[in-house]
Amino acid sequence: MQTYSHWIAGEFRAPESGEWIDTIDPYRGEVWARIPAGNVADANLAVAAAKRAMTTGPWSKLTASERGRIIGKIGDLLLTHVDRLAELEVRDNGKLMAEMRGQLKFASDYWRYYAGLADKIEGSVMPIEKPDMLGFTLREPVGVVLAITAWNSPLNFFALKCAPALAAGCAVVLKPSEFSSVSSLEFAALTKEAGLPDGVINVISGYGGDVGPALVEHPDVAQITFTGSDVTGTRIYEAAARHMKRVAMELGGKSPNIVFEDADLDAAIGGAISGIFGAAGQMCTAGSRLLVQNSIKQEFTQRLLEATRSIKMGDPMDAATQMGPLSTTPQYNKVLEYIDVARAEGARLIHGGKPAEGPGIQGGHFIEPTIFTDVSNNMRIAQEEVFGPILSLIGFEDEAEAIALGNQIAYGLAAGVWTRDIGRMVRVSKALHAGTVWGNTYRTYSYMMPVGGMKRSGIGREYGIEAINEFLETKSIMISTAATPPRNNFVPR
Repeated sequence: MQTYSHWIAGEFRAPESGEWIDTIDPYRGEVWARIPAGNVADANLAVAAAKRAMTTGPWSKLTASERGRIIGKIGDLLLTHVDRLAELEVRDNGKLMAEMRGQLKFASDYWRYYAGLADKIEGSVMPIEKPDMLGFTLREPVGVVLAITAWNSPLNFFALKCAPALAAGCAVVLKPSEFSSVSSLEFAALTKEAGLPDGVINVISGYGGDVGPALVEHPDVAQITFTGSDVTGTRIYEAAARHMKRVAMELGGKSPNIVFEDADLDAAIGGAISGIFGAAGQMCTAGSRLLVQNSIKQEFTQRLLEATRSIKMGDPMDAATQMGPLSTTPQYNKVLEYIDVARAEGARLIHGGKPAEGPGIQGGHFIEPTIFTDVSNNMRIAQEEVFGPILSLIGFEDEAEAIALGNQIAYGLAAGVWTRDIGRMVRVSKALHAGTVWGNTYRTYSYMMPVGGMKRSGIGREYGIEAINEFLETKSIMISTAATPPRNNFVPR
């Protein structure tokens, strides 16, 4: 069992508290590593290191192209070490090895994408109406960035937040979840191997209540980027507002996955299964509300059940496993509670609904893939984010009702639409209140396409060129070019 330390100013540093937190393998239910329990003193050290990197350190003196080359090397090193890092992710969060390996390869491409954008940040010359006056803008880094990441995909979130921030010229303090910090701590050391100057990326772990407020409210933190629940996001947003800090947040979701009667049913069933039972439902974009047109609902439900019964649960390291355990004990208990809530509200259980049993899954946080039907859209199971393998099946009559049901939710992160009618596809996609709409596919990402939420699902965007804008300030400069500079017209009384 390995004991880790914080990564601050380019070196591993033991926590000021002298205390560590046990990290549990969700498949085996055993302690497999220890991470540092950070406190206010650690937070202050990390922010100070980031501030030095941006002001007096070499990072502030590099050209944009030089920064881009370093960011590209980080992506290359991630790919070189992908198997080791994927294994750490699986031990930390219980996701499938195949999924983590693919996700980290995608993250490598993401780092390289922002490496290419680093020297494409441009200001503008304005054709202002004032004679003998030059007006132009500069895009400058916002300052020290605090990145708070969720437990379900640590290194993916590491890339989503740090790559564009570094491309903008910022320095970062990253706070991973106390449930899954190991991969972020190990990967931080690889950034130094890529040539990243000390202090540009700092990683400190610990309980949110112990270290979170010290980081969020630190006067030298200019920007906060957060992925997690809308409840925690609201608290961070309120604290940031008191100090006039900028925020970017990717929060919860309760995404509708809408299947029309003319859809390719085989494809739609595959999308429904992967949309909710992939990663054991532990994704913000999970298609947890499956809206099926009433004319095909009975047939679709039967075929969906057949596909669900074939899902193989087991060791996430095994290539044959299709669904692993829940990542944490609190999440496991939360999902079981929501199953009880759904039953109490009158939803009809047609598959799963209990802890999974069988060879190879003893001791872990396994819950059977669960499907409820006879769900009304006002039930808690249809309105609240569960973040687990629970699917709510809801019928609809026509296009108008599908849109209405899809939008009758506090969230607006993602949605899916399955139809062969391209006109309907466009109409419904435009009408849905969601930051991302997938048509005849689900959970498909491109690092060039912006991702983010509407309503309670967040603020700002990740991925694509838009992500860099979260970490840049615009400065306007006006210079007189007149041979005789104009006098100040202000005349005191």
